Amino acid sequence: MTTATEFAPGLTLRGIAAPLSLSQFKLIAFDMDSTLINIECVDEIADAAGRKAEVAAITEAAMRGEIADYKESLRQRVALLKGVSVNHMQQVLTDRLRLNPGAADLVKACKVAGMKVLLVSGGFTYFTDHVRDLLGIDWTRSNVLEVADGLLTGRMVDQAWGDICDGEEKRKTLLETCQQMGISPHQAIAMGDGANDLPMMGEAGLSVAYHAKPKVREQAMVAIDEGGLDRLLEVVRP
Repeated sequence: MTTATEFAPGLTLRGIAAPLSLSQFKLIAFDMDSTLINIECVDEIADAAGRKAEVAAITEAAMRGEIADYKESLRQRVALLKGVSVNHMQQVLTDRLRLNPGAADLVKACKVAGMKVLLVSGGFTYFTDHVRDLLGIDWTRSNVLEVADGLLTGRMVDQAWGDICDGEEKRKTLLETCQQMGISPHQAIAMGDGANDLPMMGEAGLSVAYHAKPKVREQAMVAIDEGGLDRLLEVVRP
């Protein structure tokens, strides 16, 4: 494995020489939960059902790469959300969901540089749509929670592209978006914090770990361990 070097306090590089230029990239792909935003939405929804500890333990294990079948782990967690109201999800969105520091600045810098922005999440459209509108993101892919009579059923809804946005779906979406844009995956940046982000990070020309799990930090070209998302701009200059 390539040796990591400290570029600046809390900012580690692996296998690249900085600074790079934003102009060499055309697309940036973000994970959402614990990357663009400060929470794991599934854990916070579970709080309403009194099941946060149980759900958060599965989330943590999945993000660390200790659960082989991500889809099954998400189905298990969503099943535990049965009966939670849409009103509670709105409360999570209003009271608990915040953009992580530097998110708006980084997205803005990328857009100014002419880049497109993709959000791929193992989370839910209820939250990705909000973040998309907040940041002016071009494309999103995430999971749909099934709702009946204003309550979660404990299931997800299949979509045209498939059933669940897991690591493989994130990878596929990144590659499809690059193809759609007529660019090479090497012209893409992929940024995440959990094991299910590794497949797309492995395809991108630049992989960035943000306050990430050890397994992810060890494989990323850039690891931001202190400070906000906009610290990437110290490495990839506008």
